[in-house]
This record gives sequence, structure tokens and C-alpha cells, in this order.
Amino acid sequence: MEQVKINRKTSETEIELDLNPFSGTGYTIDTGIPFFDHMLTHIAKHGQMDMVLKAVGDIEVDFHHTVEDVAIVLGQAFDKATTDMTGVTRYGSFTLPMEEVLCTVAVDIRKSPHFEYRVPEVFVGLMGTFDCELVKEFFRALSIFGRMNIHVLVHYGDNKHHISEAIFKCFAKAFAIAASKDGTSNLYSTKGSL
Repeated sequence: MEQVKINRKTSETEIELDLNPFSGTGYTIDTGIPFFDHMLTHIAKHGQMDMVLKAVGDIEVDFHHTVEDVAIVLGQAFDKATTDMTGVTRYGSFTLPMEEVLCTVAVDIRKSPHFEYRVPEVFVGLMGTFDCELVKEFFRALSIFGRMNIHVLVHYGDNKHHISEAIFKCFAKAFAIAASKDGTSNLYSTKGSL
């Protein structure tokens, strides 16, 4: 995994990302949305990433543009960091308890996006000022632009903050497993390419 730098500027957002997977030396994250920053730190910390992320968006309109565009940039960085899939484990899954919540996330870095999302009915509405639906939108965009399969299953739970935190932590762990290298020269596909 190599260090990746990506800048994205639109009429709605401006994002700068410097990502070094598996260095785990630290992170600085500022999107202007404190709850979202908190969730992204879980990806950096539990995914063992060195991440510097600065996003400026039209959050006075809505958080949606910033959340989705951060996911686009992060997905592009993950895709670029896994360009060479030689010896990459490819699959990863993790089940994580977070207080009363139990969550499983499974990842396949197969360069073909697919997204599944199953959460309890209670996970709707606002967590403070952050809409629960933005968690789904984040991981949907991450799947598309990271060109990977992401399956999110929250088995049970009723605290919205705990559910969200469990999903982000669980994804980080699953992605770290999937993106790790096993020291072989194998490409884990019978097709010979991904």
C-alpha cells in the first residue's frame, strides 16, 4: 500500500486527502461536521491509517454534499492504494459489539462495486444534527468509488450513535483485513484479474 494524495474541488465542496494505509501514525480530520469527523477518526484509527483530511463544504445548506464527496475521495484513495492486488487478501469481515449493538461488515476488494445495507428500523432521523441516512449514503459512495463490495449488517441495537459508530469501526477492521498482504505472489481470482 502506497501513500495517496487526492484533491477534489466542486461548486459544493473542496476536499484534500493525504492517506497512508497501514502506517497508523496518526490522523487529522476536519470536515466542519463534528459528528462526521468523529466517525472518520474510527476509520483511520481502527483501519491503521495515517490520514490527513480537510473538507470545506456547503454545510449551511445540508451535510449531504460534504459527506458524499468525502466518501468519493476516500473511495478513490482506497482504490488507488490497492491498484496492485498481488498478494492482497481481498476479503475481509469483522463482527463488532458496541454496547447493545452487534454489527458485521464484510468487504471484497474486487474492483467491481456492490453495496448492501441492513440496519434496525430505529436507525432513522437525526443524531444531534447528523441524519442517519447519511451513514448509508457515505458507504454507498465509498463502495462505488472504492470499487469494492461492502455489506453492512447491524444484527440488533437501538442507540443511534452506537449503531453508527459500530458500522464505521467495523468497516475499518474489515477493510484492513481485506487490504492486507499475505506475502505471496497470488492474485486471488480464478479469472486472473480483478
